[in-house]
Amino acid sequence: MLRLAVIVLLLANAGYYAWSQGLLKDWGFAPEEQAEPQRMNQQIRPETLQILRVNPSRTAPSSSSQSAPSGVAVASSNASSAPSSPSASDAAECLQAGVFDERQAETLRATLAPLPQGSWQLDPTPIPGRWMVYMGRFDDLETMDRKRAELRARKVDHDRAGGTLEYGLSLGRFSSKEAAERELTNLANKGVRTARVLQERPDATGFTLRLPAVTDALRPQLEPLRTAMAGKTLRACS
Repeated sequence: MLRLAVIVLLLANAGYYAWSQGLLKDWGFAPEEQAEPQRMNQQIRPETLQILRVNPSRTAPSSSSQSAPSGVAVASSNASSAPSSPSASDAAECLQAGVFDERQAETLRATLAPLPQGSWQLDPTPIPGRWMVYMGRFDDLETMDRKRAELRARKVDHDRAGGTLEYGLSLGRFSSKEAAERELTNLANKGVRTARVLQERPDATGFTLRLPAVTDALRPQLEPLRTAMAGKTLRACS
């Protein structure tokens, strides 16, 4: 039975091959031809059709000539985009110092006068007033020392008032009158009765020294400023 099935399968394959190849066309067994003869009839002068070969020697220059402008453009763009970066020695920095009072500002102006024009400026800067919780003025140093001993016993911080307020003691300095009066109230709770609030320094206008572009070439010319700045130092601009 198996042998018969194999023989039938072989005969079927052989028959399909003969049919697909047109071997059975004479007996009327053949696949339908896929052709469109009408397209051949629609051709116009097919005998004039020619196949041309491309000459690579002619196309190479044109391609190179087309790529040349882009290369030039890239080169020019690179040249234009490359910034002329200054050297480290030419780099400038902004420095400032202050605040200085009017007398100190006059000294600075005289010291800065030889420097190049535009290399420095003195900007007006408001100086807020200062208030003090003050005790005194005492008749002599001995009386003031006795009062200091009393304050130490009450653990109240204090120091010499200084200046025109001698012989006197400062129990605190404040940027506003309100803050000084609050401290006076706190001291009263500690038993301090004879202190009062006074203005140690009124509002004033000071000056800030500004050097907008300090270079290595300018630095040696700034040496005379050390004395004129009254102990203040130059720092980076804020």
